[in-house]
Amino acid sequence: MGKISSSTQIWQDLYRPITEFKNMRPWEWMHDDDVFGVQNPVNGELGYCCIMGALGEVFALGVYLGSDGLEIYSRIQSGSIDTEEVFYNQRVLLASFEDRGQLSKPDLDQIKSLGLKFRGRNSWPLFRSCLPGYHPWYLTDEEAEYLSLALQQALEVARRCKENNNLLKNELKGHYFVRVPERTGNTLTWKDAWLKPSPLLQVEFLAPQPDIIRLEKINQTVSKRQGLWEIDVFYAPMVVKEHGRPYYPLMVMGAIQESGLLFMAEVAGHAEYKERFQNRFIEFIETANHLPKGLLVGKDDVRKLFEPVASRLKIKIKMVSRLKILADAKAKLCNHFLSR
Repeated sequence: MGKISSSTQIWQDLYRPITEFKNMRPWEWMHDDDVFGVQNPVNGELGYCCIMGALGEVFALGVYLGSDGLEIYSRIQSGSIDTEEVFYNQRVLLASFEDRGQLSKPDLDQIKSLGLKFRGRNSWPLFRSCLPGYHPWYLTDEEAEYLSLALQQALEVARRCKENNNLLKNELKGHYFVRVPERTGNTLTWKDAWLKPSPLLQVEFLAPQPDIIRLEKINQTVSKRQGLWEIDVFYAPMVVKEHGRPYYPLMVMGAIQESGLLFMAEVAGHAEYKERFQNRFIEFIETANHLPKGLLVGKDDVRKLFEPVASRLKIKIKMVSRLKILADAKAKLCNHFLSR
């Protein structure tokens, strides 16, 4: 995931524009649906920027990375995404202003080492990187350098928007106003462009193939079928700190709908969860010595994960809008961790 940034020069270059950003107060004339792009001069990726603060609650610049970052942002704006998906699936760099108590010791040590001082509510700069499945974390050198450039270009765009409130409006549907870098020697200059986001990459969900011999043995020895089972896979509301960036593990839960009994609850890391959750499901069937009449799931990736098992065991999988038992179980789980 890269190392946390420790370069003094990089941090000086980052705190300079964030201080100017705070003094400018661009949220007084811009809103969080005024989106513009800043192209990363290193890898060419577009970051889609929004300035937050018009509602007087959160004061920040959010830089949503790539077309997948923009997709999440667009769904937030349209209200077609739930809080859980926003929290665990954003790909965004954030430069926000917080109360002092929101900053960690490394944040405060960094500010002190640069000889900077801040005072008051919503006045302390905080920088975080959010990636799908990972806990919001400190910036790497590469992220800090790019966020510094994004802040500088946000200042430029905000100044121009104050003079021309039509700057970000264009008749080309699906195109965004983007600040594009051009390098000549060691000099970086910027120009305006209207660009269309790259197509979203469709990542195919590949489920592991289960032990066929093991499933055939179940077919030969288990014939009883009763009840409907709910099953879901989601990010667990707990942070795992091992080596590198802290992450949220995946969790599988299963419940028998008629009785409300939970029959499966297990967590696993990002790399091994698919095989472990499949095997855990098979183990329960072997122990219970019966099969369900049907399997209820709420997400397509969950259907794909258990389809290789279900098809061999002739279990019908049905997509539903709400898993009644597991919705309550997940809510209790989240409340438990939030109250700790």
